[in-house]
Amino acid sequence: MGFIKEFKEFAVKGNVLDLAVAVVIGGAFGKIVSSLVEDIITPAVLTPALEAANLKNLSELVVPGTAIKYGNFLSQVISFIIIALSMFIIISAINRFKKKEETAPSAPPAPSKEEVLLTEIRDILAKKA
Repeated sequence: MGFIKEFKEFAVKGNVLDLAVAVVIGGAFGKIVSSLVEDIITPAVLTPALEAANLKNLSELVVPGTAIKYGNFLSQVISFIIIALSMFIIISAINRFKKKEETAPSAPPAPSKEEVLLTEIRDILAKKA
């Protein structure tokens, strides 16, 4: 019974639950970013280049006489660069919002009772001198 209790404590800890939530959210966010890149950004960037090369699909780029499809490689490199750039822009925006929240000036803390008392004593001693 000790093993089961110990496992239950481990599995229900906040860190494990936070990690599980992060993995699920991360997977969903990954799908959003992939869709953004594959369905919106990549076609917008590649369509003019493909039309200039008289191609319909980047995978049609092959080394003549071989099975080397360098078009697929180029597509993956371009997708990686676009995903990295998209993530950089998103993270930068999030960090800017966090900095704005952190830099919001807060009211100075009220002096403690001891500080008020010491200030009064200082003022009384200053008047006597």
